[in-house]
Amino acid sequence: MEATTAAGADVGSGSKTIADLILRASERYSERPAIRYKRDGSWEDVSYPGLAKVVRELALGLLAVGIEAGDRVCILANTRPQWSYADFAITSAGGVVVPIYQTNSPDECAWVAGNSGARAVVCEDASQLAKIVAVRDRLPELRTLIVMDPGEDTSEAISLDDLQRRGREAGLEDELGARIAGVGPGDPYTFIYTSGTTGPPKGCVLTHGNYRETLNMCEGIGVVRGEETTYLYLPLAHSFALLIQLLTFDMGGVLAYWGGDAKQIVPELTEVKPGYFPSVPRIFEKIYTLATSAVPAEERERFDQAIELGFDVRRRQAKGEPVPEEIQRSFEEADERIFAKVRGLFGGNVRQAVTGAAPIAPEILRFFYACGVPVLEGFGMTETSTVSTYSTPENFKFGTVGRALPGVEIKIADDGEVLLKGANIFQGYYGDAEKTFGTIEDGWLHTGDLGSLDEDGYLSITGRKKDIIITAGGKNLTPANIENDMKQSRWVSQAVMYGDRRPYPVMLITLDEEEIVPWAQERDKPTEIAALRNDPDVRALIQAELDRANANYAQVEQVKKLAILDHDLSQETGELTPTLKVKRNVVNEKYSELFDALYGS
Repeated sequence: MEATTAAGADVGSGSKTIADLILRASERYSERPAIRYKRDGSWEDVSYPGLAKVVRELALGLLAVGIEAGDRVCILANTRPQWSYADFAITSAGGVVVPIYQTNSPDECAWVAGNSGARAVVCEDASQLAKIVAVRDRLPELRTLIVMDPGEDTSEAISLDDLQRRGREAGLEDELGARIAGVGPGDPYTFIYTSGTTGPPKGCVLTHGNYRETLNMCEGIGVVRGEETTYLYLPLAHSFALLIQLLTFDMGGVLAYWGGDAKQIVPELTEVKPGYFPSVPRIFEKIYTLATSAVPAEERERFDQAIELGFDVRRRQAKGEPVPEEIQRSFEEADERIFAKVRGLFGGNVRQAVTGAAPIAPEILRFFYACGVPVLEGFGMTETSTVSTYSTPENFKFGTVGRALPGVEIKIADDGEVLLKGANIFQGYYGDAEKTFGTIEDGWLHTGDLGSLDEDGYLSITGRKKDIIITAGGKNLTPANIENDMKQSRWVSQAVMYGDRRPYPVMLITLDEEEIVPWAQERDKPTEIAALRNDPDVRALIQAELDRANANYAQVEQVKKLAILDHDLSQETGELTPTLKVKRNVVNEKYSELFDALYGS
């Protein structure tokens, strides 16, 4: 089975590569704000010409400190305007951007910087700089350290402000112009190291042509619109956020950067009022819980009926079908009572939200769609320059990840693996031809995901080849399905199914502290998760949720036992990727004794 769509329209800034994108954007969108960020409690804007000025001066500064065309430069920082400044400055100087997650350990930083042969590292602050200083003796190619927020412990680095000043004084404008003009579509734009669940990360080589073509594909179907505000909290070290940054600036939109506190994401959404909101499932799951947990039990049936009504009316509206007057009145009443409040959690202005990086329950998507916040799925990998399939408010099917982007081909292999081909496919893993050959064969990228195509070309992802659990009885199980069901519970933060070569599946659960602690306080129980995990009432609460989830599956697929962990999974402990996906092999190994105990009890 194959699905193909036609090539996308060439719209946006008119750039030929990423190197000239900001220059072109500043000329085309000279009157518009480009960046919005929070300082001292207030939101401030930077115009497109202002953005271009900073990028140009920093690029000149990089030339002044000896960065040559093709040199790799790492960025080790959280998502913030200075990340974007550095990204486009490196690119304008003809360099290759190598992102490092701000949560990486010194050893992980050493691997990325060392494997890429980085000549410079741009660090966020003293704490990030200390990671590089600690492993500098393992980085023979490293010459220059740069820091965004200088402090007492950053004397070994040049400040970003100083780099910009050097650029203004360097007198290298002609050289910079030649560098920008000298970048071609086949030149590497970025090496993005996949977070990976086994072995050291691999550096995906992505060219200017890869991302320029991906921008064309997305812009051809109107993913991001000009003059629209996009709120971004996702790590720019990840390809998902990187694409959103490029799309926003290429289309002349406003990129609003989060303030750095995860607890303030929802409050900041209400302040920024974005039209476009990219996220990962966990945030939508949290907002879903926030919106639904307060519904009294006696009101639940009426609430669910309102959601079905909202879904039906919005589908009719999207198709241009008339809505009967009586149904319209009921819809307007439900909109005032429920839907408008949910839209308010997103700022009241979201045209479209997109979820990626991990599966999400269709029930959650139906809920948000009914409320007037279309949360739509796409599918892709770092190796596909972020994305390969997409859904639009006009064309989507919940439970699928949409259809192929213009210019992308999809084929399902005999064993069910999803194969992809297109101009967005990466150029291989840096310095690792053997693994590249196993990933790309005859131009087709082997994704490692299992899926199916329906008659309309919509792709459904049914699991990961490596994540499939085969029980001792030979039954193949896809853990993501029941895990998603469990994560719909307001009490559950993470759920990890286990059972490979075992007689039956079991599950590890983590409690959602924001929900379970208030519940415990109302009942005069301890509020520490370590104590609550063994509380009989808590265990009964979670068991009831598991019973509900199990009812959706055949007997052989049902989870027979569960264990509740005394803490949540996190990036810092290595159990989650930066996009909050569970590193299954890490969890399986780290809690092997806990899993063994479930089978022994």
